[in-house]
Amino acid sequence: MKTIVVAGHPDLEHSRVNAEFLSQLSRTPATIHRLSESHRNYDFDIPREQTLLAEHDRIVLLFPLFWYSMPALMKKWLDDVFLPGFAYARGGDKLAGKEILAVTTVGAPSAGYRAGGFNNHTIDELLRPLQQTVRYVKATFLPTIAVYESVFIDEAAIKAAVAEAVPHMIGRQESPDQLYEKMLLKAELAQIALISA
Repeated sequence: MKTIVVAGHPDLEHSRVNAEFLSQLSRTPATIHRLSESHRNYDFDIPREQTLLAEHDRIVLLFPLFWYSMPALMKKWLDDVFLPGFAYARGGDKLAGKEILAVTTVGAPSAGYRAGGFNNHTIDELLRPLQQTVRYVKATFLPTIAVYESVFIDEAAIKAAVAEAVPHMIGRQESPDQLYEKMLLKAELAQIALISA
């Protein structure tokens, strides 16, 4: 599986967690694509961007959560690159069947992202527009990975959180869906064995 990590942090020089992600990912086979270095006056080379996505099986969108969404730079990239004839509409099947994974860093604690928490919604709920975009282009949206308290946690905790996430990002660990399917199969086989006994 070929993985590309599209890094949407607009200012990696002032990032702790996103920068650590890129540092650890640089030791993997994943392609790292920094949007902050891939535009000229916020104009992207659209054919190049589309070719990069077409060449990979998994697209990881790495970004800090800005006002409950992705940063403006990444949103502009998405608007500019996911065009008709490429991502949807007639002939727009180049992302169909690909896996898309959102990895986001969040300043607040996870307790704030739930019903009754101070942000009222989970990360998955807040990222529904992205989930629907992925579905619309006939790709598969993988379960979101979030690193909470990115403003407060110390360097050791950052390194540990990133080290745990990276194997999932590059497809070396089973996703929650795969683990669930295995659990169902195991239960099914146990039931068959019980009936046969």
